[in-house]
Amino acid sequence: MSNLQTGKMTNQRWTIVMMLFIATTVNYLDRQVLSLTWADFIAPEFHWTNTDYGLITGLFSLFYAVSMLFAGKLVDWLDTKKGFLWAIGVWSVGAVLHAFCGLLTAGITADVWTTSFHGALEAISTVGDVSLVVSVSVTLFVFARLVLAIGEAGNFPAAIKATAEYFPKKDRAYATSIFNSGAQIGALLAPLTIPFIAKAWGWEMSFIVIGALGFIWMGFWVFIYHKPEQNKKVNALELAYINQDDENDASEGRVKADANAGKKVSFKKAFKYRQTWSFAVGKFLTDGVWWFLLFWVPAYLSSVYGLDSTQSAPHVFLVYAISMISVFAAGFFPAYFMKKKKLDPYQGRMRAMLLFAFFPLLILLAQPLGSVSVWLPVIIIGIAAAAHQSWSANIFTTVSDMFPKHAVGTITGIGGMAGGLGGYFINQGSGLLFDFTKNTHMKFFGFQGIDSGYFIIFVFCAFAYLLGWTIMKALVPKYQLITDM
Repeated sequence: MSNLQTGKMTNQRWTIVMMLFIATTVNYLDRQVLSLTWADFIAPEFHWTNTDYGLITGLFSLFYAVSMLFAGKLVDWLDTKKGFLWAIGVWSVGAVLHAFCGLLTAGITADVWTTSFHGALEAISTVGDVSLVVSVSVTLFVFARLVLAIGEAGNFPAAIKATAEYFPKKDRAYATSIFNSGAQIGALLAPLTIPFIAKAWGWEMSFIVIGALGFIWMGFWVFIYHKPEQNKKVNALELAYINQDDENDASEGRVKADANAGKKVSFKKAFKYRQTWSFAVGKFLTDGVWWFLLFWVPAYLSSVYGLDSTQSAPHVFLVYAISMISVFAAGFFPAYFMKKKKLDPYQGRMRAMLLFAFFPLLILLAQPLGSVSVWLPVIIIGIAAAAHQSWSANIFTTVSDMFPKHAVGTITGIGGMAGGLGGYFINQGSGLLFDFTKNTHMKFFGFQGIDSGYFIIFVFCAFAYLLGWTIMKALVPKYQLITDM
């Protein structure tokens, strides 16, 4: 007999979390294909430098930033189901588009129009003007990254909105940490699959195979996701559990959710609140760290330790395996501070985020200990990645704690835009810095050449979270529920 018949509470909300987890996993797989193929496969074909790669990844972050601003509002407008379908459909198309950049580069630079990936490679190798090949290929990849960024920007606003719809406040950090762990799982699976697909069938097929996963997910989402009150697999007990905050929110002055159904929030009004600025600043200062780890760790292992993409696969895997600690830490610590220390949701999360902010300081030891063994910086970077993901799950949840549900997508989009801008500056700056330090043999704190460049970036990564937390706390020193949106 089913739960719907026996009176036992159903658990459809966890099915929704699993769908969000899978989507986030696919999101990060698509995002990481380039970082795991450019150095060994793409750069030799198109004559790219660190600066070229930094430009492409930096612009992706910039496109993502701008797209996040509008993706949040679009998700609020289309609502969760249609918004997520729009997002994953567009980013899957963008992912597959990367595979055809070589064919188009061959046609434009060598006037050889072919449907063979190998034929495109041979045609490009005959072009004498290397700068033309670089310029055309970079432009085409930038366009593909633009489409990818526009779609991927919808993932987190839609996922956070779905979490707010299906979970009470006390469970949201845990639910968010579960779907957010898809970022680590995607990053874990990427080095174990993508370099080997590229080596066996060509770098183009790695974009096509991974990109196709999003279209499969869409087929399931259409049938699985419905609003809790409209979902036939959610019984009255589970619906009451999901909506348990409504009575408390009403007593604190918040209008119940159904009274605000369809209500829209303008950017002008959203930026009136210090809570919006607090979230945006926290994302701006810390998201770039994650982007850097995602896009540059394989290059770091190649440039500093001479490992190719298949040799570095176990090292990259370990980084993100360690980061899985966040699945536990992100939910446990704020819940501990709320339940055991009787702190309100915001204070509990901020206390946990302060704890997480100290762990990235270990990354200052990555370069010094690298002379002992490459595994030591890998372990340290993994701890920093775990700290980021624990921080990220909780900073996202502060939005649904303090803002009404109808504004969650918009506010999340604003913070995502800020985080994307941070990612742009760190990725663009890293590429330029690494080529400069490599070409000038620059010395810094005992490191020389490109090693000194990585140390400089690691210093920023180490202190970004403490700086972000301090500013957030100054802007919103205590829990303030938004009641007039």
